[in-house]
Amino acid sequence: MSAAGLRPSADRLGRLLNLVPYLLARPGIEVAQAAADLGVTQRQLREDLELLWVCGLPGYGPGDLIDMAFDGDRVTITYDAGIDRPLRLTPDEALALVVALRMLAETPGMANRDAIERALAKIEHAAGDLAGAPVAVRMPGSDDRLATLRGAVERGRALRITYYAQTRDETTERVIDPMRLLMVEGRAYVEAWCRRAEAVRLFRADRIDALTELDEPAAPPSGAEPHDVSDGVFAPGPELPLVTIKVGRGGRWITEYYPCEEVRPDGRDSDEWVVSLRVTDLAWAQRFVLGLGPDATAVSPPELVERVRDAATAALDAYAAPIPENA
Repeated sequence: MSAAGLRPSADRLGRLLNLVPYLLARPGIEVAQAAADLGVTQRQLREDLELLWVCGLPGYGPGDLIDMAFDGDRVTITYDAGIDRPLRLTPDEALALVVALRMLAETPGMANRDAIERALAKIEHAAGDLAGAPVAVRMPGSDDRLATLRGAVERGRALRITYYAQTRDETTERVIDPMRLLMVEGRAYVEAWCRRAEAVRLFRADRIDALTELDEPAAPPSGAEPHDVSDGVFAPGPELPLVTIKVGRGGRWITEYYPCEEVRPDGRDSDEWVVSLRVTDLAWAQRFVLGLGPDATAVSPPELVERVRDAATAALDAYAAPIPENA
C-alpha cells in the first residue's frame, strides 16, 4: 500500500482509540455534537461507531466486543473492552510536538506567544526526560538580527539596511519601513515599504548584512498592501519576463523546484524538455542557465540567448588566455 493510502488508516485508528474514552466521559451525547467536537462528519462518526461494534478483546464473542446503546440520536458506551484511556503520545510524537512548539516560539512576529509557551510547558512536563533532549531550534539568520528586526516592528521604527539581492547579485543600502515579520518555507523575512524601490518588498533576514534602527517612525504609505505568501514568496505574474530554456535529463529537477508555465518534451525521441517560466529579471535568468551547465540551453527571449552566449564566450576566452609567467 502507498504512503498516501496508509495515512488515512493511521488517522482513523488514532480517532477510534480516542473515541471510546471520549464517549465514556459523555454518556448520552448527541451524535451531531460528538461529530463537531471530533472534527468529523456525522456520517464518518457513524461509520466509526459501526466499526467499534466489531472491535474488542480476543474471543470476539458476547462480552468481548465494545458495546453501545443508541437512544434516538444519542449514543452511550455500555462496555469499553478496557479501552478507557485516551491514546498516549509515543516518545517520537512527544518529541516532535516539543520541537514544533519550540519552532513556533522562535518564529518572528508570531502572535499569541504566551499561549505557545504555556502549551510547550505542558508538553515538556508530560514528556519528562524527552524535554531535555539535545534538540536546539533556531531560525535562519542570527538571533541578534532577528531580535533587532522584531524590535523595530514592535516599536514601529524605520531601518537602514545593507542588503544582498541574489536575483541581481548586488549589495545595496536602503531605508525601509517595516510592516511585519513572517516565516515562509522555513526562512525569516521582514516585509517592508522600501523607499528606494517605492514598493512593498520582502527581505530575507539572512541576507541583511547590516541594519540600524532609525529614530524616525516607520511610515509605509496607506496603500502599501502585504504580499499573499500562502503559495510561497515568489508569485510569478504576467508582468514578469517569460523565458524558455531546453534542459536535458540532468536539469529536469528545475520543473519540481520552480513554478513553470509550460513543460513539454522536445520531440518524440529526445530526452530534452522545453521549459517556460517567469523570472524576476534576465540577469538572474542568465546566471540560472549558466549554472545548469551543459544540461541547459537558452531558447528565448533573444536577449537572454545573447546574454548567455556572450557570458559563455567570455568564460571560454578567459580559459584560453595564456597564464602570465610571473603569475
